[in-house]
Amino acid sequence: MKLLYIVPSINDGGGVARVLSTKTNYLIEKWGYEIHILTQNKGNSSLFYFFNPKIVLHDMILEGNKMKFLLNYKNELQKHCKQINPDIIIVADNGLKAYLVPFFLDKKTPLIFESHGSKFILEQKQSENVLSKLKIQFKLFIKEFGAKKYTHFVALSDESLNEWHVTNGVVITNPLCESPQKLSNQSSKKVIAVGRHAYEKGFDNLLKIWKKVVEDYPDWVLEIYGKSDEKFELQELAKNLNLTKNVFFYEPVLNINKKYSEASFYLMTSRFEGFGMVLIEAMAAGLPCVAYDCPCGPRNIIDNGKNGFLIQNNKEEDYISAIKTLIEDNELRIRMGEGAKSVVAKYNMSEIMQMWNQFFMEIKNN
Repeated sequence: MKLLYIVPSINDGGGVARVLSTKTNYLIEKWGYEIHILTQNKGNSSLFYFFNPKIVLHDMILEGNKMKFLLNYKNELQKHCKQINPDIIIVADNGLKAYLVPFFLDKKTPLIFESHGSKFILEQKQSENVLSKLKIQFKLFIKEFGAKKYTHFVALSDESLNEWHVTNGVVITNPLCESPQKLSNQSSKKVIAVGRHAYEKGFDNLLKIWKKVVEDYPDWVLEIYGKSDEKFELQELAKNLNLTKNVFFYEPVLNINKKYSEASFYLMTSRFEGFGMVLIEAMAAGLPCVAYDCPCGPRNIIDNGKNGFLIQNNKEEDYISAIKTLIEDNELRIRMGEGAKSVVAKYNMSEIMQMWNQFFMEIKNN
């Protein structure tokens, strides 16, 4: 079977690229799929994750103003799809253009939208004026309208699927990409957070929270791993908060499981999530997790009080209290860490990939 994945990029250390590499490698090695990936990488060089050499990589260069960009996108999609002639096309892109793909391509080829983000995700803080609110509503309309035009819609959780109100939807969660070689013993005075520097990840709020924590626990440190972006000025914020001795920023690393094992618990302050892949990775390493109850993902993974703490959005004092509880109670960290490890069984790679294989086979046969 020949699949074509359409994604923005695979040459970074992001979660979509990691999951895509895991799934496509498995489909090739287990069932002999032929897989093509079409990106907007501006060249498929220096891939961060390993992609099987049998995968055929295609790239499109998109430039110009918004209208020219969109026209180029349409033309490139049509050209590559005609050339590749896939059995199934899968789009994994949170950008607004992804919801226009069904209007650009031939209806004869089954078209799957693979949702990796909340419908309500915002890339930056919005003002409260009427124009901004109208823009948000317009974008939601485009998303909802476009999502319904796909042949199939795949969400990562029931919560995510319920946001969309589609009749063509199914839930297939992400698999755990890699089992850790070493587990945390919860003995270090170190916590960890993972994600790119972006508004939806809420690291600005995390730094403000951590500032209040280290006032009482100055020997604890926070490590943040993820692709940096100067426009979010997180390093500058850490400096202004006098956190340079308690917060350390690192670019993405391939051995992130080793970094999980060196920490005592995991922190997530995301405003929006599609699933929360980092949560199950951290839990697999035996880390309790503290997360805001954002849409959508954490509430499907964290069992509050058993393997971590799920905090109501924007309840900063409750979040700080949860961190201090874990710092002060080593036995609780160990107990929650044990609970965290047991959760990951439901993200078994072979079972989830069998669901994908069966899903693709049913689509092709129908």
